[in-house]
Amino acid sequence: QVQLVESGGGLVQAGGSLRLSCAVSGLGFSEYVMAWFRQGPGKDREFVVGISWSGGRTRYADSVKGRFTISADNAKNTVYLQMNTLKPEDTADYYCAALRSTYIVGGVNEYTFWGQGTQVTVSS
Repeated sequence: QVQLVESGGGLVQAGGSLRLSCAVSGLGFSEYVMAWFRQGPGKDREFVVGISWSGGRTRYADSVKGRFTISADNAKNTVYLQMNTLKPEDTADYYCAALRSTYIVGGVNEYTFWGQGTQVTVSS
């Protein structure tokens, strides 16, 4: 059974940093992409960043480009999201998602597997 488990969320002051992790299990294929989505209070879930597991290619939302960095440790089956220079508008529940694809897409409905989410709160 495929499982994605996020961790690393918490409360941080504006300008601070957090590192989220997504532990992946049950994916017996290499041709898939991993992505981070977030959903702020009263907002739709939105694409943050994605990475091709095998190729290492990435796509970032404009709102986080230059501040967030996604990486993958294939040996540990873990995807990370390093979040620097956090802003209050980054406050959201962050979700890890997976899709059996070689192309990084940004649509919520296109992803097959989801984690439970981890809360990130950025105070001013």
